[in-house]
Amino acid sequence: MADGELASVGAKPRATLRYRVEGMDCPSCASKIETAVGRVAGAEDIRVNYGTRVLAFRLDEAATPRTAIEEQVRRLGYGIAPVEALRVEAGDAGEAAGVVGPSRTPLPWWKGTKTRLAAFIAALTVAGFAASLAFPDLEHWAYLPAALLGLAFFSRKAVAAARAGSPFSIEMLMSIATVGAILIGATSEAAVVVFLFTIGELLENVAAGRARAGIEALGSLVPRTALLVENGTAREVPAAQLKIGDFVLVRPGDRVSADGVVAEGESEIDESPVTGESVPVAKSEGDPVFAGSVNASGALQVRVSKPASDNTIARIIRLVEEAQEAKAPTARFIERFSAIYTPIAVAVAALVAVAPPLLFGADWDTWVYRGLALLLVACPCALVLSTPAAIASGLAVGTRRGLLVKGGGALEVIGRIRTVAFDKTGTLTEGRPRVTDIRALSGSERTMLGLAAAVENGSSHPLGRAIVDRAAADGIPLRPAKDARAIPGKAVEAIITGKRVTVGSPSYAAEQAPLTSEAEGAITAWENEGKTVVVVAVDTVPAGLIAVRDEPRADAAAGIRALSALGIHSVMLTGDNPRTGRAIAETLGLEVKAGLLPEDKLREIGALKAQAPVAMVGDGINDAPALAAASIGVAMGGGTDVALETADAALLNSRVMDVAALVGLSRATLANIHQNVAIALGLKAVFLVTTVAGITGLWPAVLADTGATVLVTLNALRLLGYRFKEAA
Repeated sequence: MADGELASVGAKPRATLRYRVEGMDCPSCASKIETAVGRVAGAEDIRVNYGTRVLAFRLDEAATPRTAIEEQVRRLGYGIAPVEALRVEAGDAGEAAGVVGPSRTPLPWWKGTKTRLAAFIAALTVAGFAASLAFPDLEHWAYLPAALLGLAFFSRKAVAAARAGSPFSIEMLMSIATVGAILIGATSEAAVVVFLFTIGELLENVAAGRARAGIEALGSLVPRTALLVENGTAREVPAAQLKIGDFVLVRPGDRVSADGVVAEGESEIDESPVTGESVPVAKSEGDPVFAGSVNASGALQVRVSKPASDNTIARIIRLVEEAQEAKAPTARFIERFSAIYTPIAVAVAALVAVAPPLLFGADWDTWVYRGLALLLVACPCALVLSTPAAIASGLAVGTRRGLLVKGGGALEVIGRIRTVAFDKTGTLTEGRPRVTDIRALSGSERTMLGLAAAVENGSSHPLGRAIVDRAAADGIPLRPAKDARAIPGKAVEAIITGKRVTVGSPSYAAEQAPLTSEAEGAITAWENEGKTVVVVAVDTVPAGLIAVRDEPRADAAAGIRALSALGIHSVMLTGDNPRTGRAIAETLGLEVKAGLLPEDKLREIGALKAQAPVAMVGDGINDAPALAAASIGVAMGGGTDVALETADAALLNSRVMDVAALVGLSRATLANIHQNVAIALGLKAVFLVTTVAGITGLWPAVLADTGATVLVTLNALRLLGYRFKEAA
């Protein structure tokens, strides 16, 4: 038993608690909650995942009741409710039975508190503008309601955060700025600042909600029901009730309801949602199958090997959540800076206001006036706007190019990456196999291709569709076929003009009739190039060969070269077999690691990330954990909903070249941010000196703050003219 976990008789055990926190929509929220809970006696191992809104921690209930934690979080302005059972850690006592806590369905963003607040502040600001035009002498009072409404909301949160251990939160920063503006009569500026800040908070809330939808999409891959086989009959039961050792029936077209082993039947399984493998995999008795994969042809009986809570999709969900938790809450730039800037600025303003009168008998009115002016000079409006202004321009430019980035934090990180890891299928390749080579062993290639297409006509198999598409592109008419049947994992055959035509694997064709040395040589050469080869036979006599491969995207090689020119290393992580992966990688000129399951990709990303910031580019369910674990996750626009929701950015036009374009845009945005910060701080430094010296007063101070904001905004707008470099 570990030190500190010994408890006296009758003492409450140490527990691991999990809570859902409502209203947590940014990393700084997570940081404040973590700090607040950490100040409670008996709380340890605190983990806050703002992506899933889950707070997890261990609590010694002998020292502190859990209600104290709940109250601490509520005082910060967040809702909190338990989401799952606690785990009791009392020596060898094991685990307590699970009881799922109450869950909450979050309100749509347009019904949230921040949406209503933004609407009220906007309405009051517009009303204040109209009133100031009609009654110029009342301008100060006209804008005051809007400023006070925002101040009331954010100052309450600022005070709660300060009491919980975060005295210089961004809410405190905004509250000080608003109070300072009101004190010197700049209520119009105060109203606009609180409005813009509210809009920023609202947008973060929307982005966080979209990210959470990715977890829900993962869970929807596993069917809710399964066909449980008992006493020779199948009945429908909830998939969550399946136990290890149960037998389930998986019909053609059904999703596999549980991880298990094939007990009876033969079929082909589309495992692309789980492994990324582009070609369905033949399965027969004794072969494993994954929950969430799709049965393509024959009926299967599957013996369940894992419970629903531990199937492949459930593990991927946990991997995504854990990867998100592993990302340390990154405070926004201005909040990090405020830890130093805000206390110094407030202290200097206070000293300027009171020190000369108290110490030297100076005039109170003069120095209070200068202190207020200095407070306005120190007002962080330009600093608050400097980063969002640059990022807003960068995001606008990216959107025109089809580069969707989920927030400023992601856009900043992209420019710092040093390695890009690519998935293969659907990312570096088109995601759909195409016929690459045709060779007739007897007769003409056109006739042989027409026979193969006639057999495959109507097939849902990717290889079959590729053959039919090629025949259509070549204008080959299809002859009628009858008595068509599939031999799972081996071939498909039909009667055409009285002859039995078979399209099957080389091994199956060799069982029916010997292949010539010419045919075997071609098969070996094509397979070494990562191609899948089928043999077309007429009455068991080989008539020709067709090679199919998921080809690289047209711009893939250029995209890799563009990244190299930026000093970025590229590597392919794929679930495909090593031979196929190596062939594609050699074509494109990058490193490859093949045969990877989702957890393998996650491990590789972790190793790369330990060396330098890394980006993961993918499009499949199997990429979701790696996308979440990478420094930045990038999804191809044609990818699955889960990849798009889990990733930090998406390439809507599905161009590999756009990865380099995204890096270039991010680096330009980072440079703009640095310029904006220099402008804002530089002007403030100049006017700080002139204000203290009495050279400038309130109005110059207002101009200093407003001027800095205008210059920062104009500089950020330069990004709208950013031009992307195209491939040579």
